[in-house]
Amino acid sequence: MCHRATVSDEQLDTRLCVHASLSVSQRSVCGGRGRVFTSLILLHYFCLFIFNHDDIVSILCYRLAEQRLRCSVRCMSSAAKRRKPLPSAFPVLESPLQPIHQHVYEVNVRNSDACHKKFVELSEKVMKGGGESGIARHTKRNRKLLVRDRLRLLLDDEDFLELSPFAGLGLPYGDVPSAGCLTGIGRIFGLWCVFIANDATVKGGTAYPITVKKQLRAQEVAIQNRLPCVYLVDSGGAFLPLQSEIFPDKNQGGRTFYNEAIMSAMKIPQVSVVCGSCTAGGAYIPTMAEEAVMVHRIGTIFLGGPPLVKAATGEEVSPEDLGGARLHAEVSGCVDHFAWEEKEAYDYTRNIISTLNFQLPEEEEDEEMTKRRRAEEEPLHSSEQLLGLAPRSYNHSLDVKMVISRLTDGSRFQEFKARFGTTLVTGFAKIHGNLVGIVANNGELSNQAALKGSHFVQLCDQRDVPLLFLQNTAPTAAPTLSAEMNSNRLKAQGSMMSAVACASVPKITVVIGGCHGADSYAMCGRAFEPNFLFLWPNARVSMVAPGHSGSLLPPDSEQEEERLEEESSAFFSSGRLWDDGVIKPQDTRKVLRDCLDIITQQQYQLSTEKVRPPLLRI
Repeated sequence: MCHRATVSDEQLDTRLCVHASLSVSQRSVCGGRGRVFTSLILLHYFCLFIFNHDDIVSILCYRLAEQRLRCSVRCMSSAAKRRKPLPSAFPVLESPLQPIHQHVYEVNVRNSDACHKKFVELSEKVMKGGGESGIARHTKRNRKLLVRDRLRLLLDDEDFLELSPFAGLGLPYGDVPSAGCLTGIGRIFGLWCVFIANDATVKGGTAYPITVKKQLRAQEVAIQNRLPCVYLVDSGGAFLPLQSEIFPDKNQGGRTFYNEAIMSAMKIPQVSVVCGSCTAGGAYIPTMAEEAVMVHRIGTIFLGGPPLVKAATGEEVSPEDLGGARLHAEVSGCVDHFAWEEKEAYDYTRNIISTLNFQLPEEEEDEEMTKRRRAEEEPLHSSEQLLGLAPRSYNHSLDVKMVISRLTDGSRFQEFKARFGTTLVTGFAKIHGNLVGIVANNGELSNQAALKGSHFVQLCDQRDVPLLFLQNTAPTAAPTLSAEMNSNRLKAQGSMMSAVACASVPKITVVIGGCHGADSYAMCGRAFEPNFLFLWPNARVSMVAPGHSGSLLPPDSEQEEERLEEESSAFFSSGRLWDDGVIKPQDTRKVLRDCLDIITQQQYQLSTEKVRPPLLRI
């Protein structure tokens, strides 16, 4: 039986004040936002100090007030989601091409045409996959669908964002088109999902080091953007001659399974479709996914195949009996859905995605209003002009505001600190209706420019505005004029690096020119983990730009200069997966739209997470 402690009149008056404060805090939560939580914690300790620990009535009142407060916060979040964004009337960037720019513009266009030819050539090579013989073996003998046909059945449409399509080209151990797997982000019932699809026409589905790296990057994108992940597994296991680069290290083969476990703990859904071989380590991918679908006759899961069984035991067994769909659906229970054919498997997968209970951002406008609004939002200048604004070299760079005006809605841009640190352009704009903070190189990253960049990045982080970096850094480090200037620049750039690294808002980087030296770190290079990083075909990625190595290379080192020229190209970079893909300049706005839609889905999903009520026990 509970015994209630004796309470004086003074304590009773204090209690009434505290409970009244709790009630006021609950009612004013929409106005006070986050400050109310601090107040609630202070009131909690104040209650413990004033009251006796066995005062059940007071504690119960506090718990009930806290529960009502959390419900109010959830209602506030729902109201915030429905609230329309603030209107804006950013000034228009008047950036037409001037006659003085014509010569540089034409040089850049010729260079862009040459880069485009290379882009088309590599794209055709990637589309062929493993070549005619590999495709014939895959479709006729094994009676499987090609990987892009599988994606057509899985996704809502073919308008998906493919990641790193040129990965695996030009490697020391030979070309591995698309690294032997397709990765990207596409919609399933309107929900953006990451997909990782093995292409068994390439080397029979064998996993190379670059294959593992590409799969890990796709999982990283899913984790960073909280996207459901679908695996289309059709792999023959690791390429044994390169096992030392696939198996042992932290960010190699085993990391795939570690990521699966972490994603599951983060409540990121994962679905696996076994549409081919799952041998050795690949067998763990479907078994660690939340739900797995397996196709009859063509799907198999086992650690060691029939040849290994025969070598070990002398027993002859068929792949279907050893690890087919019937066995794992009816006996082992490793898979959850049995499909007679591939089309049925992708129908199952789409239906599984529909059960995730994810919510999509609300769209209140009808189609006609949306079309009209988008027509009004188009930039004033043609995106085709970006081909002449993509610099052949740093010396052929034009004002970066001309690039910005061809990417933003209505060519509108609200510049921040326009007269300070002019070699870095910062400001706010909208891209397909999404508010972004833009940070763009317009010369050397000087002391003033770095301080300005640090200020603006922190401002965007404070306001929860995603950041877009347009990177075109200086080809080499700036000359040291004095010890004081050098120190000031180092401190300012270090401050900007810290601001970029610590910013919690989503970040997108597009390298429109050069990506060189320490300046590229401050502009959110790969090491600073942007959500997405893309290159234009003319981009250069190296410590110093070709032709600017100076005293860094020994004299008469023409061979080293040629090597630097080759290794700094965008296609060399993308072949090694130092980015998320090479995109055409005129497609940049569309790619940014998809990235921002993905980010919006992530933010919406986080804002609708359920708040669990506290458990009351007496």
